[in-house]
Parts: sequence; C-alpha cells; structure tokens
Amino acid sequence: MTTFGNTRDAMAAAKTRMEKAVDDFRKELGTLRTGRANAAILDAVRVDYHGTPMPVNQLGTVMVPDATLIVISPWDPSVVPLIDKAIRTSDLGLNPTNDGKIVRVPMPAPTEERRKEIVKHLHKVLENHRTAVRNIRRDIKEAIDKLEKDKKISQDDHKRALEELEKVSHTETKKIEDLSAAKEKEILAI
Repeated sequence: MTTFGNTRDAMAAAKTRMEKAVDDFRKELGTLRTGRANAAILDAVRVDYHGTPMPVNQLGTVMVPDATLIVISPWDPSVVPLIDKAIRTSDLGLNPTNDGKIVRVPMPAPTEERRKEIVKHLHKVLENHRTAVRNIRRDIKEAIDKLEKDKKISQDDHKRALEELEKVSHTETKKIEDLSAAKEKEILAI
C-alpha cells in the first residue's frame, strides 16, 4: 500500500495512475484490427533480427498509402523475408507479399466471425483496464483511510477525499468505456 502525507497527494497519484490506464487502453485499441490499414497493428509483431526480437517499425519505414494497404520498406533488404514471416506467423491473420525490397500487407475486410472475435477480445481488454482503475481506486482509498486512522486528516476531509476519488475513478472508467464503444462501432461497421 502506498502512503501519502495528505489527500491532495493521494488524489494526484490516483489521477495520474488512472490516466496511465486510459492511455494504455488507447494504445491497446490501436493494435486491434478493424479492416482499415493502421500501422499500429504491427506494433506487437516482433522480427527475430540477429537473435534479437525487434518491432517492425525499428527495421524500416512503415507507411499506409491507402485504407487497405500497409507498406514496409526495410533499411536492410535482407530482413524482408524475416518481416514477411513474422507477420504471417502473428495472430493477426494477415497475408503479406514481398518483392525482395518491400513488404506489402493488404488489409482484407474481416469476416463477420472475425469481427465478433475482435469484439470479444476488445471486451476482455476493456474489463482488464476497468479492473486496473478499480485496483488503483482501492489502493488510494486504503491510503486515505490510513491518513484518517493516523489522525492526519479529519473525518470531513476523509469523506470529501473519498467522494473526489469516486468522481475521478468514474470519469476515467467512462473514458475507457467510451473509447471501447467507439472502437466496437468501428469494428462492426461494414
């Protein structure tokens, strides 16, 4: 459990930690495939480059020339087959092509079944981040309770701090839920 000198520090810590959870959720949403080309989809793909797993975007330039294609221009042409293989073996369901210099990744529209799988995964990620916000709220509540128990704050301050903590956690949870709803709508749009 974290300890704080006053409720202001506790609330600042709560807000910062909860905002990090929202940012993490936003990043995770970027990696979900919707049928529209997005370079962030490849962020989780690692290429075994001289024994070191490297992200695709550190091996070359990743471009999105249109909504249905990602083009990767590696700085070292010898990694073209490695990038191709890494994308094929990822669980993204993508089928890249290459001409020895450039890797092209066409983005097929996901099937209805695949869209439902993506939404199911989205809900799992959403619940994980909701839980993260709840855990942060619990930690900060315990710290505020301890401040009151140690007579560092009054009962009124304790009550006010808990009300503010509730508002902050509600606001951050709502941000996550709104992002999720927008992403789900994008995934299910045909």
